[in-house]
Amino acid sequence: MKISSVRGVKDILPEEVWKWQFIESVSQRIMEDYGFTEIRIPVFEYTELFARSIGQETDIVEKEMYTFQDSKGESLSLRPEGTAGVVRACISHRRLQPDSVSKLYYSGPMFRHERPQKGRYRQFYQIGAEVFGTDNPWVDAEILSMLHLLFQRLGIPGTTLQINSLGCTDCRPAYRKALQEFLVQEEAALCTDCRRRTQTNPLRVLDCKRPDCKEATQGAPSVLASLCRDCMAHFEAVKEALGLMGVPYEVNARLVRGLDYYTRTTFELLSDQLGAQNAVAAGGRYDGLVEQLGGPPTPAIGFALGMERLATLLPEETNHSRAKPLYLAPLGEAAMERVPVLLHKLRARGIAVQTDYLGKSLKSQMRQADRMGAAYVGILGEDELSDGVILLRNMETKAQTKVPLEGFVDQIAETMSGEGA
Repeated sequence: MKISSVRGVKDILPEEVWKWQFIESVSQRIMEDYGFTEIRIPVFEYTELFARSIGQETDIVEKEMYTFQDSKGESLSLRPEGTAGVVRACISHRRLQPDSVSKLYYSGPMFRHERPQKGRYRQFYQIGAEVFGTDNPWVDAEILSMLHLLFQRLGIPGTTLQINSLGCTDCRPAYRKALQEFLVQEEAALCTDCRRRTQTNPLRVLDCKRPDCKEATQGAPSVLASLCRDCMAHFEAVKEALGLMGVPYEVNARLVRGLDYYTRTTFELLSDQLGAQNAVAAGGRYDGLVEQLGGPPTPAIGFALGMERLATLLPEETNHSRAKPLYLAPLGEAAMERVPVLLHKLRARGIAVQTDYLGKSLKSQMRQADRMGAAYVGILGEDELSDGVILLRNMETKAQTKVPLEGFVDQIAETMSGEGA
């Protein structure tokens, strides 16, 4: 019986993996340049962690988490996002000390039982970064400048940074009440989910992608009009810092996040090439989450970017080239017996080398070498063995030279390193 893949998950095949590797390598370099170090967190945690951090009444916790019981009856969930796990790890290992700033980044799979669509899967991959220990608005701007630089380095076109402030625990309740009163009056025009959200999580109504809901909330009160003095000063400082850094942005007063823990600065990086689901990276400040999960009062900010969407946007002409390999073409049993030792010695010298294991003809092997983009082909047949040489063919110039078999490893190592092949 043929077994198909699970709906909503994707195989990342060799011809696409280079995109993922390129994104990961560029991201890692930039984040480490900004002082971040890597943390690796478990793919499942106690369900309570996500219920307390993300919000019991969010769509993620109510509908989308993959939750199961272990043999002891404990409720566990596959992680739907990375921030909660990073916070839990920092609390568990006492890494959040007073008067210190901690910068961490992570990558890996997340899991949500959503409706699969372009760029959105039930197992999806994210790269994320978190900063703990400061509420300095310049750090908010630094995070956004890092994202801006990352997308420049990746060559991703057509992106727009949108920012907003969601206020704090002092000023948000008043806005929540004003928004709720407005939504009750527009309830007849809202979808079923948004009618429910009006009572449980009214800010999420502003994020609904349904045209009717968008139209019905056009006149909704602005969160920016409800900010307290401190939150407004913080937001103005973030905007000023972005201006000084030369990072372009737009203020979007309707921008909210789907997770309950966000406060003050929130942001999304949008692409003009993805349709309705156009956010490629998103995040914000969450100054109360660490304390909410049992840690010391610790301001924090972070973001995550979606690997699937980034891979879709990455230009095909992106320069991701690796060193061109060498191909050894053995002809006959005697030659094939000599090749394994040569392969070992060459690889020990750091040379990427491949060969034929099936006894194919020289013509077939040359085609294979051409397909893999080999810089050189070393041909070893009966005549070459008799003369104690390897016939080395330059695949670009087509020139051929005879290289002594005993000195072949040294000579080809020098040749390929000198050319940067």
